[in-house]
Amino acid sequence: MAIEIGRRAYMAGVGGAAVTFSRIATAQQAAKVSRVGVLWHAVSAEVEGPYFRALRQGFKDLGYVEGHDLKLDDRFPNEEPELFRSMAAELVSLKPDVLIAAGGSAAIAAKNATATIPVVFITVPDPIASKLVDSLARPGGNVTGFSNFAVQLSAKRLEYIKQLLPDLSRVALLVNPRVEITGRYIEESEAAAAQLGLTVQIVEAQSLTDLESAFDSMVKAGAQAVVINAEGLFFTWRTVVAKLAASRALPTCVYSRETLEAGALMSYGPDQPAIFRRAAVYADKILKGAKPAELPVEQPTRFELLVNLRTAKAMGFTVSESFLERADEVIE
Repeated sequence: MAIEIGRRAYMAGVGGAAVTFSRIATAQQAAKVSRVGVLWHAVSAEVEGPYFRALRQGFKDLGYVEGHDLKLDDRFPNEEPELFRSMAAELVSLKPDVLIAAGGSAAIAAKNATATIPVVFITVPDPIASKLVDSLARPGGNVTGFSNFAVQLSAKRLEYIKQLLPDLSRVALLVNPRVEITGRYIEESEAAAAQLGLTVQIVEAQSLTDLESAFDSMVKAGAQAVVINAEGLFFTWRTVVAKLAASRALPTCVYSRETLEAGALMSYGPDQPAIFRRAAVYADKILKGAKPAELPVEQPTRFELLVNLRTAKAMGFTVSESFLERADEVIE
């Protein structure tokens, strides 16, 4: 009897220990929180707007719950070069599992800040020219991500603005000289302009205070339209850019729905919020063990031609029926 009671006590103890161990293991598993640092380019979540929401939606779609199994550390450099560098270093010091970098300047700062933490960049025009990756198919190193194919679309934007405005002969190209990829934008645009019989005027702006004088110089030089390629500064100040163009009756071709909706006349480019949602998929793969070096850089496969008829009417421009039929969407 004593032996039987002793055995029962022993088994009860073993069972209790097993339950306790199971609870501890479950608690430890539940306590696992993936930490993701995000280096943006604008001044706040509000300014990032649809892109900020799209990235979070991407994680939500994958089943992550922010504050439960996911912690997102956001930093907003406001397009200041020194802040890109210092904020990238700050995020690295937090030891995140993954870094996400929105735009070329953020991506370069993230890559320079760490050679070990995986980095997923978003909407970088030319990742190879920016020296972020060795190739699109096999990025190498700790960096991969998503291109918005923006440089190669410069020619197409000029082609569309010429179709929209058949009498167009002189077009301004608004660029930020602080951005390394600007030289490629200029080369692509000038080559395309020569084929289209257009003269391109290069106009620089590297801060908000430069914008008004930049548009004044366009008018003074006789520009009949302005083309704006994918660039963080012009996204951040998209409403200001649209107002400056409208007040000078300068039709504007931009690169995304978000910059079009601010008041531009037309846009041609990829669905950028979709790219931000997709970035969460790559972060998830890395969190589950994938290596950035083995995740190919993705490029958009579909591009949207959008026309803002509200802006056209406000500026007194008539858009031909044939061009409207060519558009993927007309905003009225």
